[in-house]
Amino acid sequence: MKNNFLNISIANIHSKPSVRSEVTSQILYGEKFRVLSKKKNWVKIKTNFDNYIGFIKKNEFYNDFKPLLKIYKPKSEIFKKISNRYTPTNKFLFFGTGIKILSQDKKYIEYKNNKWIKRKDLKKIEHTEKNFLRIIKSFLGCKYMWGGKTSNGIDCSALIQIYFYYNRIFFPRDTKDQIKFCKKKVNNRSHKGDIIFWKGHVGMRLDKSKFIHAYGPRKKVLIMPTNYAIDLIFKTANLKIKKITNIKNY
Repeated sequence: MKNNFLNISIANIHSKPSVRSEVTSQILYGEKFRVLSKKKNWVKIKTNFDNYIGFIKKNEFYNDFKPLLKIYKPKSEIFKKISNRYTPTNKFLFFGTGIKILSQDKKYIEYKNNKWIKRKDLKKIEHTEKNFLRIIKSFLGCKYMWGGKTSNGIDCSALIQIYFYYNRIFFPRDTKDQIKFCKKKVNNRSHKGDIIFWKGHVGMRLDKSKFIHAYGPRKKVLIMPTNYAIDLIFKTANLKIKKITNIKNY
């Protein structure tokens, strides 16, 4: 079926057409997808960025969308313009989200009817961020959430994927697919940017001794000594390292 683009800030992707089913991922405002089938109030979709398949609630989606800017903060508050004043709504767009420009002034960009984002929170859609540590460390302290991919809640594989999503470089969504996609490192020396995979878990070396991951048992994104993290995962989950690659290879 034809391409569509999400027209709300974020939507949960479910494993089945039911709110009671598992949330396996999320899709962000303006993200492109194809509708594979429809069932009552649900549509089965396939995302364009990472070919992820699941169910979202039926909505009036955009049929055409060409973003010029994207969010460069973990999240950016949405404002409404009332009597020439910008009023916060306590709603947000999230890191990497692309937007159009309907109108603009010195400090704000209108991306949707009377929905405004601060200009300083935005970069051009073509902008690339090569400093992967800057992106991944910006999620430090964020809540762990299975299937999440924003600063409101993120899981281990999304924490790695978010760097690639911002730069619009393909990278799989789930750990099992990331392991298949990534090439094993040739040497065994520790390097900044090493991605370490276990069955069902992934994280990244910040340097030779520090490791960052969205860790379910601690319910947040945190930094640990690398060797401590490896030992902890083995002791608590009986998991050994399956593969090590490096983020610079992709």
